[in-house]
Amino acid sequence: MKKIVAAAMSLLMFLMLAFIPTALTGCTRDPRLIRLSEVTRSVFYAPLYVAMHNGYFDDVDIRIELTNAGGANHVMTALITGAADVGLMGPEATVYTHIEGMLNHPKIFGQLTFKDGSFLIGREAMPDFCWSDLAGAHVLAGRRGGMPAMTLQYVIENEGGLSLDDLNFDTSVEFNLMIGAFEGDTRFDFVTAFEPVASDMVRRGTGHIVASVGVASGYVPYTAFSAHQSFINNNSEMLYEFLTAIQRGYDFIQDNYSLDVAKLISPLFPAMDIELLAAAIDNYNMIGAWSKSPVMTESSFNKLQDIMQNAGHLDRRASFNNIVDNSIAIRLA
Repeated sequence: MKKIVAAAMSLLMFLMLAFIPTALTGCTRDPRLIRLSEVTRSVFYAPLYVAMHNGYFDDVDIRIELTNAGGANHVMTALITGAADVGLMGPEATVYTHIEGMLNHPKIFGQLTFKDGSFLIGREAMPDFCWSDLAGAHVLAGRRGGMPAMTLQYVIENEGGLSLDDLNFDTSVEFNLMIGAFEGDTRFDFVTAFEPVASDMVRRGTGHIVASVGVASGYVPYTAFSAHQSFINNNSEMLYEFLTAIQRGYDFIQDNYSLDVAKLISPLFPAMDIELLAAAIDNYNMIGAWSKSPVMTESSFNKLQDIMQNAGHLDRRASFNNIVDNSIAIRLA
């Protein structure tokens, strides 16, 4: 994590020097534009996508510029360097920047999901799967220090009664490369995947969903919106409207058939057919993945830090108030 913060700070200094002349010429930007960097493209973030494609942001005169960073570390770098205004990522990245001593580190202002959205994929169907069945297995777990890997470890140890010495807990493969590695190398017995990738693997016959990590881990503030405190303070009303639009997206998912939701968000998943997207939405509804409220609770934040400490990636705990600013989200509660 120190390397991530140091690299981001170096890039920030470069960008500041590079863009000073442009700033002095009086170049202005759209005050109703939010440059949003997401950790990955997944049905897990469907309330956001519904808000975008159902016109909820248009209704409040907000324009969203969405980019896929491909990892929480990259989202955090985009925030720190000013390449993004808001980051959608796991809260662990915000905790890391605070623990490492970064001044004016980003803070969480709204929660989107409160369960792990990954599913454990095996090569064979296992209708009677137990987490203890992972003993001796080679498991592609995700990036070291990332929430998918840390939550999976927590479940293996607490639900499966195993230690990581009882299996090959592999964190050597980058998040975006895990599925290709699993499908191309039979040495791997299991991999975790988010939707719609998990359902796509089932359809193509390259894997079988054997368990939900989110069901096993329980409520965890898994994905949240972060921004610098100065951006939160200066744009509080716009961020309130932003969160309101996303909550409308959540309500639409609950009030409509999954197939209709899938048709709405399909432009963001051009390689996936509608039925597959609908199955993915059903899976997330089934496990109750999405937050009904954008307010992050202190008790769930403490569980997040329990998971991080259990994985050995948190030397000391962060104060809830240093990481979370609920001043906007609580207006929607």
